[in-house]
Amino acid sequence: MSTIRLQGGRLYDPTHGIDGVVRDLVLRDGRIVDLPAHEAVDQTIDVTGCIVMAGGIDMHTHIAGGKMNLARLMLPEDHRRGFDPAPLPLNPLELASCGHCAPGTLQTGYSYVKMGYTSAFEPAMAASNARHTHLEMGDVPILDHGAYVMLGNDELLLDMMTRQQPIERIRDYMAWTIHATKALGVKVVNPGGISAFKFNQRRLDVDEAHTHWSVTPRQILQTLARCLQDLGIPHPLHIHTSNLGVPGNIASTLNTIEALEGLPAHLTHVQFHSYGKEGPHKFSSAAVELAEAVNRHANISVDVGQVMFGQTVTISGDTMRQWANAPAGSPRKFGGADIECDAGCGVVPFQYREKSYVNALQWSIGLELFLLIDDPWRVVLTTDHPNGGPFGSYPHLIRLLMDKAFRDEQLARLHPDVAAHAPLREIRRELTLYEIAILTRAGPARLLGLSDKGHLGAGAAADVAVYRVQDDIEAMFTTPAYVFKDGLLVAQAGEIVATPTGGVHFAEPDFDPSIGKTLQSYARRHLTVNPAHAVIGHDELCSCGRGGRLLPTACFPTSPLAA
Repeated sequence: MSTIRLQGGRLYDPTHGIDGVVRDLVLRDGRIVDLPAHEAVDQTIDVTGCIVMAGGIDMHTHIAGGKMNLARLMLPEDHRRGFDPAPLPLNPLELASCGHCAPGTLQTGYSYVKMGYTSAFEPAMAASNARHTHLEMGDVPILDHGAYVMLGNDELLLDMMTRQQPIERIRDYMAWTIHATKALGVKVVNPGGISAFKFNQRRLDVDEAHTHWSVTPRQILQTLARCLQDLGIPHPLHIHTSNLGVPGNIASTLNTIEALEGLPAHLTHVQFHSYGKEGPHKFSSAAVELAEAVNRHANISVDVGQVMFGQTVTISGDTMRQWANAPAGSPRKFGGADIECDAGCGVVPFQYREKSYVNALQWSIGLELFLLIDDPWRVVLTTDHPNGGPFGSYPHLIRLLMDKAFRDEQLARLHPDVAAHAPLREIRRELTLYEIAILTRAGPARLLGLSDKGHLGAGAAADVAVYRVQDDIEAMFTTPAYVFKDGLLVAQAGEIVATPTGGVHFAEPDFDPSIGKTLQSYARRHLTVNPAHAVIGHDELCSCGRGGRLLPTACFPTSPLAA
């Protein structure tokens, strides 16, 4: 590989405390290296005055798996002409895939990279559908990727908890599942609620008992979070809390934080879990309460799931809540699925409207959370693609966070009750480029345990985005001047110029192999898949990823594992 010097850029690297320092950056053999100014390089690119950041990392974006394919099937118009009025790209590399709300795999990679993102993580992989998920992520060009496997609604876990099996056995089952599916972490969706829905239960709050299994979401959360910590998985339990989208669900969200009893956890798409019941509409912002709780609890990190106006499609493992949301679909469609008593899936197209009180309030709540949580290292920029809006809206979201005047202009266009009373009106904070680099790069890398991503230090992966300074922040972040993946130029001025294969991140925790007997016994009685055939080996993972690099993440157990 050649050695490239990016000369004269303004570097933003929060991992190393670098805030707009003018400094050269040298890329060699896929890594960032320290190189004296006088030493020769193969190519020098003048980026004087440009902003230089590590490649963006989206740690929660639905880009693969059965639910995304259901969404694509449900919205053929999104691929035939697109809800996005922008014309189809002319670059031949990009003509094989399209879509705005639920883009195809190729378009997903191209669109992310053209914004300066180089890594993306699927947050809801069903264990029984892991092979397909890895195959689909492997078909996304350029991006490094990984996935969190879903637990907490699988019948075997609930059965083990009901029978009060030793936590060591549950921990071994979790570790085996991560190993078999080659997951990077664990996600729990509406703890116990997906399973409860199958037994005709329509609600399951944090301390309510499952109608069939004698467990509560509180017990599920504590068990999963403790097991994950004991296994030393870097990313804490990824939690989609109870009662998504329900007015008054702030109580469930706060109870979830308390239920963890100080264990590390990441609450996802918290905008959808920050609703009160005050006011004439009986639907209000509880962003202040949640932000205060996050500020008090250093063990909690969040991503926001910002709502952006326009057409999208909502996809979730939370069958219970998606079934309830189906009547609000636009266009009026619904799809649901379950597989191997493993998890669930619900798909509902949706259009967020500025003049809708509920939608406008959701938009405001997300921005309030970004701006009221003190520690940017514990907040991640997401729209929960595509649930709150397509990921292509990130540049617009960044402008909203950085520009108070622009934010106020947008607020004035909304439903009058929101515009007149939203706490957002009084928030004067504007995020800086340094903070944006934390929310979109350094913070996600730290939360995922990716030591060579999200920063510009020597030895880091040479994933780099270079932005030309513009008065219009949205335009600046929409089209970087240069994007490098592992030191290779992959996008220039909005054009894809190379399509290397991305790598796959996964964890490899230790476990007692005798857990296999439990799995075999359960599978013989209830399932169609032999657990011995469920394990994805390294060779197969490499094949699923089209020959991309395998990027195992180190685990550091915090307690002795079962022998």
